[in-house]
Amino acid sequence: MELQQDLVKPMHKKLPKRKIIQRGIAILIGAIIAATGLEIFLVPNSVIDGGITGISIMLSHITHLPLGVFIFVLNLPFFFIGRKQIGKTFAISTLFGILVLSIFTALFTPVPAFTENIFLATVFGGILIGAGAGIVMRYGGAMDGTEILAILFSKKLPFSVGEIIMFMNVFILGVAGFVFSWDRSMYSIIAYIIATKTIDTVVKGFDDSKSIIIISDKHKEVGEAILNRLGRGVTYLSGEGAYTEDKKKIIFCIINRLEEAKLNTILEEVDRNAFLAVGDIAEVRGGNFKKRNIH
Repeated sequence: MELQQDLVKPMHKKLPKRKIIQRGIAILIGAIIAATGLEIFLVPNSVIDGGITGISIMLSHITHLPLGVFIFVLNLPFFFIGRKQIGKTFAISTLFGILVLSIFTALFTPVPAFTENIFLATVFGGILIGAGAGIVMRYGGAMDGTEILAILFSKKLPFSVGEIIMFMNVFILGVAGFVFSWDRSMYSIIAYIIATKTIDTVVKGFDDSKSIIIISDKHKEVGEAILNRLGRGVTYLSGEGAYTEDKKKIIFCIINRLEEAKLNTILEEVDRNAFLAVGDIAEVRGGNFKKRNIH
């Protein structure tokens, strides 16, 4: 009986203290950056962000209550939902990020706007919010409950998480036109787009990696050229054509976006008839991805 009980226990390892401290500092910094984008750029110029934060900005404007109160109270239910749906670690990281964001938006409220130029405020506010949210997401948290809500809705609706988030934000940003003005609503859309693109850049990184699959009758020559001229490791996979049943060697490797043009040159020189498939990769870990020196 004791053995059976041990077998059903979840294999969950605690994070080392160093990782916990690193995560906490990163989320702290990310939330402060996002609070700066909100209170120093967007809110003083009546521009909103998407999600719960956008709703909080509008409610704060209508009621004249502190923005941080609404950010914390409206996101709090999603902390409990997230704990059950996504995990304890994510939920705690999210709660910490929301708490820091709420506190620093309150602290930054008396600080005057950095600029009254609406366009500059929109651009730099969007960049700072995106950078802050991206850092928090990269270290296992979130600062907006709409993502958790979208995950729950996606289980019952025929839409993806991304589509549901888009629908919700279109509605929220549209309501901003009635609360503020339609030009502020349009600026809010620009800020949201900038923030979204910045989040993608921060989470994925600047050095976009690409997975490469090549099918060539000259796989040895192509593989050696990639090794010697790009300095990238190559893996040969065995394949078989479904129609011809011909045995083929498939070349698999990972390069960065700056090396894609050089790879195309190699294929032009070695095998113009080679099949090439290129895919984007968000993250690469382990293995021997480190680039070799090219002599």
